[in-house]
Amino acid sequence: MGKKILITGITGNVGNEVAKILLEQGHGIKAAVRGRDHEKAKADLGREIEVVQFDFEKAETYSDAFNRVEAVFLMRPPAISNVRKYINPAIDTAIDCGVEHIVFLSLLGVEKNPIVPHYKIEKHILKRNIPYTFLRPSFFMQNLSGFYREEIKKRSEIFVPAGKGKTSFIDCRDIAEIGAMSLIDPSHRNKAYSLTGSEALDYYEVADIFTEVLERKITYANPSPLRYKRRMRELGIDDSFIKVMQAIYFTAKIGLAKRVTDEVQKLLKRPPISMKQFVADYAELWK
Repeated sequence: MGKKILITGITGNVGNEVAKILLEQGHGIKAAVRGRDHEKAKADLGREIEVVQFDFEKAETYSDAFNRVEAVFLMRPPAISNVRKYINPAIDTAIDCGVEHIVFLSLLGVEKNPIVPHYKIEKHILKRNIPYTFLRPSFFMQNLSGFYREEIKKRSEIFVPAGKGKTSFIDCRDIAEIGAMSLIDPSHRNKAYSLTGSEALDYYEVADIFTEVLERKITYANPSPLRYKRRMRELGIDDSFIKVMQAIYFTAKIGLAKRVTDEVQKLLKRPPISMKQFVADYAELWK
């Protein structure tokens, strides 16, 4: 049996799309999922995938997952902030098992933002001298159709503490296409790609686009960090995750998320998916 590509976060927006692309191209993949996600992964992607139990918080699951694996699509679970305890040991085990390449889903501007966990993960991968590809995307458009879907659907508001800062939003489908490409094409090894959409928008402009496409008024609440924290706590979100999200939105607030690059255009030979197209494609989710 030949080596396969292991995908973490396969039930999420990016990982799921990466898996679909690789399967369509005929590549062998392993889906690294926690026990309760096994059936969902198989239902989403088909019975031809190999589903393996994997949990960053359970070191005993590492070796079997990384066995006979050539490359890894690595995504940090949002709830995990303790990189040294839960992510670095998994990377080390992957290398010990013979993994030859790690494609890591990082964060735009991470090289200047040591507060976020992605920074520490990149540093550890570099320290271990394994071939890598760092995908550094801007804020996912799909966070608006996922994590913030109910806020928009039920309250008709976008509730994030980003002030008037602009963000160069990117569609996860574009990230996934580049991720799949990076996993199978050696020319992308030891590269870091800053991935953005083709325009930078503040959340007032995003709300206007939602209003136009959905044909109902959507507003941007622009909450203070404290008000945001209270709302997230009401929704049952863990404080460590709230802290990470606040750090990400703070980068937008002070202008660090507005950078627009042409990396997507260069890599995919087409323009990035626009915010208006994204909202139109997923419109049913907010109705």
